Amino acid sequence: MTAEQPSALATYEQFAGPAAAAGVAVVPAMGFYGGLGDLLATAAMGDWASADDITLAVALDSWQPTLGTRRTGERNTAARRVFEHGQLAVLATPSPRRTWAFPAPFGTQDMVGLPLTEIIAISRHLRSPEVHSFMNLTPLDDLHKPETPPPTPADDRGRSAQVFMMEAVARRGGAERRARARGRDIYAFTAPLVVEAVERILDGRSARTGTAAPGELFDARDFLSSLAPDLAVEYA
Repeated sequence: MTAEQPSALATYEQFAGPAAAAGVAVVPAMGFYGGLGDLLATAAMGDWASADDITLAVALDSWQPTLGTRRTGERNTAARRVFEHGQLAVLATPSPRRTWAFPAPFGTQDMVGLPLTEIIAISRHLRSPEVHSFMNLTPLDDLHKPETPPPTPADDRGRSAQVFMMEAVARRGGAERRARARGRDIYAFTAPLVVEAVERILDGRSARTGTAAPGELFDARDFLSSLAPDLAVEYA
């Protein structure tokens, strides 16, 4: 479930051989960060063998961090990496800014480059020389305030009121393909992602053993559709 790039990259590199030899699948980034973005990018690509660039945009209406998120932020001082010119590269300083036009309820948002484990996962199996990801500024402001409280339940399933939208865009020549997902509570949503992955591995619906990205291991569109009604997905 890691969102931290160094641990995902180390897992891919160090356990590929042992996992394949043992006949097991190791998927180091199967949560909201990493897993969902990789599945959306894979679904957006469809039958394209390659793309000129892949961009992921994440919008949260708020971010009330857990204690685990707080502690991870304090300890994770590694440089963030993007995929540029066909290789992992350190994110520019200051981070790049742009706007992104989301559908309601978000609308046009100011965004900042924030690459997490989706960069590592996508670049390992989708052929694109450029892979970048951005997040809107509102949740990052929440995250940086020490007084922001942890999430609290807001429905009978224990989910917070936070809503999210994530969009993957693949471009090739003058063509563009999109996959967009919307849902509620990034922490709670990680649970069905992980459980669905485990069920598919155990019942033989996974494509391979060894270390693998989610979109490499599963049928991305079928996987995403199975998460309804917790996740609404659109393609364009």
